[in-house]
Amino acid sequence: MKTCLLAIACFVGLFWASHAHADELRPAYVELNQISQGEWSVLWKASARSRLGRTGEVIIPVSCTLVGEAERRFAASNILTRQTLKCSGSIAGQSIGLKGLELATTDALVRIAPLDEETQTLRLTPDAPIATIVREEAIANVAWTYTIIGIEHIVFGFDHLLFVLALVLLLKGGWLVAKTVTAFTIAHSITLIGSTLGYLSLPSQPVEAIIALSIIFLAVEIVKAQRDDETHGPRLSERFPWIVAFLFGLLHGFGFAGALAEIGLPQDDVPMALLTFNLGVEIGQLIIVAIAFAVLALIRRFQQSWLQPAKTATSYAIGIIATYWFVERMIA
Repeated sequence: MKTCLLAIACFVGLFWASHAHADELRPAYVELNQISQGEWSVLWKASARSRLGRTGEVIIPVSCTLVGEAERRFAASNILTRQTLKCSGSIAGQSIGLKGLELATTDALVRIAPLDEETQTLRLTPDAPIATIVREEAIANVAWTYTIIGIEHIVFGFDHLLFVLALVLLLKGGWLVAKTVTAFTIAHSITLIGSTLGYLSLPSQPVEAIIALSIIFLAVEIVKAQRDDETHGPRLSERFPWIVAFLFGLLHGFGFAGALAEIGLPQDDVPMALLTFNLGVEIGQLIIVAIAFAVLALIRRFQQSWLQPAKTATSYAIGIIATYWFVERMIA
């Protein structure tokens, strides 16, 4: 049984590693800035590797017309398109969206900045690629939008998800896991806020490689802990896991900051966006922990003998995926 599970884990790990890329949550971004009465500038950004970036198009309000040729350029791994709009009257109550988003696998943020009204932030999804421009921006709109983004980033940002999952597999007891995940949250919040506000900075490529290395470290610790439990006491990573989580959390915070920089922040509501993004990340972590505990509880209840082999197989799969990412990022 154990050999079979390990073989499956290796296959799944290699398959998923070759198809899944960590931190793929890079929503498209649309910015509509009013230049003068009746004149607006539209800028939109999408990944150059996506179909949306290559063939997508902004759906503009019906009272607006495009002026001149679109200016397109590459920035990092994104395509940026900028153009001028002429609009008659207010655009409030009209629709804005992204053509092609319905075929994408990511969301899009829309930031609208009128000259004499509050800036507002809208969220588009593949199921709802068009939104209505409201007359006034409520702060709850920003809070809700960035909370959802935070949840999605931890749940679909695969490297952070695997790190939290590995913590659950390594540790015994819900209270210990809760303290460790809290230490991780505090640490990544420090570097996320510091980096976003311009006080801290590290090159993204080495950070992403070390994040992958942190997952490999935990995967190895899980396997070693299972072997040592029979002959030795708890390992250092089990006795003081919050220290390990805090130190690695500082690095993961730079990863969050890089993703948030790609997404963009509403300039008038940066504190609220940061606070609710962090809240969303914490909610996402709790979701992962709850699901992992539920699965372990089911295995423990119905097939106790499978528990240790399942943990071992999962840790090998996590290690394989993280090793693939580490090599990929070192080469990059």
